[in-house]
Amino acid sequence: MFVRQAAARNMTRVTSVKPFSACFSTQNVGVTRLGYAVPEIQLVLHSNDVVWRIFGGNSMVSVSDDVICLGFVDGGVNARTSVVIGGFQLEDNLIEFDLASNRFGFSSTLLGRRTNCANFNFTSIA
Repeated sequence: MFVRQAAARNMTRVTSVKPFSACFSTQNVGVTRLGYAVPEIQLVLHSNDVVWRIFGGNSMVSVSDDVICLGFVDGGVNARTSVVIGGFQLEDNLIEFDLASNRFGFSSTLLGRRTNCANFNFTSIA
């Protein structure tokens, strides 16, 4: 789906760079405060109202000055899990694990709020 949406945005696919399989030229890709202007990835959790949105800043890995790759690695035919969210996807997202309720909460990217985890004040009382 991502590759089809990228093609619709005139993103040029280039040779893959291991370990990534979907790589693109940066030539026709703009940059926003949310990272590269690429198709948004939506992880729909238990309902359509609970969606983790992943933007270019957390989905695209810059492998050279002119090549970016979708920062997800195919687990292969015998994958142990269906989805693994890596550190790159978690950067600048607030995640709260509520062990007592067996739930977790998430903010999606803080970049859209003009901040990031590096300058976030975790000690403030709101």
